[in-house]
Amino acid sequence: MDKFIVKGKTPLRGDISISGSKNAALPLLAAALLTDEPVRFSNVPRLQDIYTFNNVLRVVGAQVQFLEEQNQVHIDANNVNYLEAPYDLVRKMRASFYMLGALVGKHGYAKVSMPGGCAWGPRPVDLHLKGLEAMGIQITLDKGYVVAKADDQVSGGSFRLEPSSVGATINLILAAVLRAKSFRIENAAKEPDVVQLCRVLNEMGARIEGAGTDTIHIQKVDKLTGGTFRNDPDRIEVGTFMIAATMHPDSHLRLLGCNADHLGNFPELLRQTGAQVSIDGETIEVKAPEVLQPVSITTGIYPGFPTDLQAQWATMLTQANGHSSVTDTVYFDRFSYVPELSRLGADLKVEQNKVSIHGPSKLEGASVMSTDLRASVSLVLAAMVAENSSEILRIYHLDRGYESLEGKLNAVGAKLTRAQE
Repeated sequence: MDKFIVKGKTPLRGDISISGSKNAALPLLAAALLTDEPVRFSNVPRLQDIYTFNNVLRVVGAQVQFLEEQNQVHIDANNVNYLEAPYDLVRKMRASFYMLGALVGKHGYAKVSMPGGCAWGPRPVDLHLKGLEAMGIQITLDKGYVVAKADDQVSGGSFRLEPSSVGATINLILAAVLRAKSFRIENAAKEPDVVQLCRVLNEMGARIEGAGTDTIHIQKVDKLTGGTFRNDPDRIEVGTFMIAATMHPDSHLRLLGCNADHLGNFPELLRQTGAQVSIDGETIEVKAPEVLQPVSITTGIYPGFPTDLQAQWATMLTQANGHSSVTDTVYFDRFSYVPELSRLGADLKVEQNKVSIHGPSKLEGASVMSTDLRASVSLVLAAMVAENSSEILRIYHLDRGYESLEGKLNAVGAKLTRAQE
């Protein structure tokens, strides 16, 4: 098992190219199952979750070629004939559950294991299943598997997501485009991942309206075509590096290949800390303030503050001059990073779904352990502004969500070394 040895304090200066979004790419890979024609995706990151999902596609019979150096995935699903996604693959990540919507949508049958994924928080699939049932698809449970069956055409109707869910929105779209006469998703997720999926499916011949709004309306089509499509940049990676550039007073980064429209009010919130943030097309430039000001945030569903950036933001606030707080209204127990930051010398206190931070804290290198993807990267951020060296254990979490993290950071001044635990 790998670990990082991180030597601080290191300011960051230079350019970082942003990778494609994992969370946006995975629904596209599932959507390739909806056509018998070849599909090519570019700007796909080299991440463990992508490799895992590619293997899930291969299990059902799709031909998958990952051109890693070009960040391209080529998929031909013409010979898909095994309509099951097994536990040993699906348990590794929750996004494999998209196979349910894709397989039943294209073939009228799917048998998919209940998913696994990150260690924190309950993330039930009830919404997925109830939405499919509302569409007219028969759902049964069989020893840890979900079995979905559908006629050539189901009636459709409507279903309201309470709460709004990206995963459920995506699964219902995948199931409906070829199968439901007419289906409406109310309180639909508005994330860029959903908008991109709908855009690509429409270019393939689907009839989807309302992507990016509360209500998505889908009309059945008989077939979808293949094509070549480019994946969106990773907005969470953008936010993470923007935070990294803010934490050390001598840091100054340019982030290349961004889509600032996907960031909501995040750039303005970062400016409130005293950071200089400028946006020029696909380039975002961030210069750290001499004195970091505390800015409290509360997470929310898109376009609110992303829960996937709250750990990084709280870590940044350990260096701010004063008291602040981070409240997570999306996942109430996503604070596993707090005791590890405390080991580095941070002053934080968790009460229910809120962490209070007193800064600035002088951080000192220590051995810390990550428990999920965003907790892992928050510990890297902290270690880069801590005195002396830190060990960050169990960094396999990072390999699920950040492409070439140490390479990108080392190229702009960080000192990260990957080693065996």
